[in-house]
Amino acid sequence: MALSTKTAIARARACIRIETAALNATARGLGEGFAATARAVEETRAQGGKLIFSGVGKNAPIAQKIAATFNSTGISSCFLDATQALHGDLGLVAEGDLAFLLSNSGTSEEVLRLLPILKRFGIRVVAFTSVADSELARGADLQLIFRVPREACPLKLAPTASTTAALALGDALAMVLLEARGFTRDDFARYHPAGNLGRVLLLRVKDIMRTGERLPVALETVSTQDAILAMTKAKSGSIALVAPRTGKLTGILTDGDFRRSALTGPDFLRQPVATFMTRNPKVIAETALAVEALRVFEAYKIDDLIAINGRGQPVGLVDSQDLPKLKMM
Repeated sequence: MALSTKTAIARARACIRIETAALNATARGLGEGFAATARAVEETRAQGGKLIFSGVGKNAPIAQKIAATFNSTGISSCFLDATQALHGDLGLVAEGDLAFLLSNSGTSEEVLRLLPILKRFGIRVVAFTSVADSELARGADLQLIFRVPREACPLKLAPTASTTAALALGDALAMVLLEARGFTRDDFARYHPAGNLGRVLLLRVKDIMRTGERLPVALETVSTQDAILAMTKAKSGSIALVAPRTGKLTGILTDGDFRRSALTGPDFLRQPVATFMTRNPKVIAETALAVEALRVFEAYKIDDLIAINGRGQPVGLVDSQDLPKLKMM
């Protein structure tokens, strides 16, 4: 039977609403169990232990994804196949670890078999389930409970809202701990060196700055007209101005400074550029991470940022218009 556009969209919206209801119910139901689990994770990390996530069926990939999220935020984690654990994979378990056993019903046979075995290793176990009084929850040390009013599957068979809620709860736990630890973009870059994300986060200012003919530099003693000509030649919205003997940056003249200088009288072009330049402008070291430049732009609402070397001399220009092309904004 052909599926009409109207019917397809209506059914899809109904599915999403059901899953949204599970997320809202899970959020409302958070309590001391969540906070206690968060503290247990932090204690495990501080003591050099790792997190172990295990589940069967559709919960297995959810457990894998949550473990990957914790790894990417600097908390050592792994996935343990509940079946393979009984046939030798328990070698990855060590005292001081913290195990999360995922089961929507809390009655999954493979997970329940794993529970006492893990506890014999002397590690704490978190029941990650939607049933607070299940056998799994009663046997565990901690409970991480998600709420599922109903599955989105019309047959009430395929895990849908339950896996969505479990994944969201795992993400919430990881993000709470990330923020509590003061985890930064620089820290994130350490764990994501590959791909576009890693490339962007690991870029240095010297990798993105304009140099050579695209970097207009002039002595602070030149006329405003000469400074403007140099800016125009470089197709830049600003020019770095330096001291005659040392070449150290002393100021910057921007398009805005130029427009304001024109209001001072008809002979403004003949006056020294130092008359109108902005002294002690915001600068950044050429060796700084490019994301630091982004923070400066966001904090001070400027358009151009001069990059300097260790001697305080201008060596590059970071133009805010270049950042979107690098997918940094």
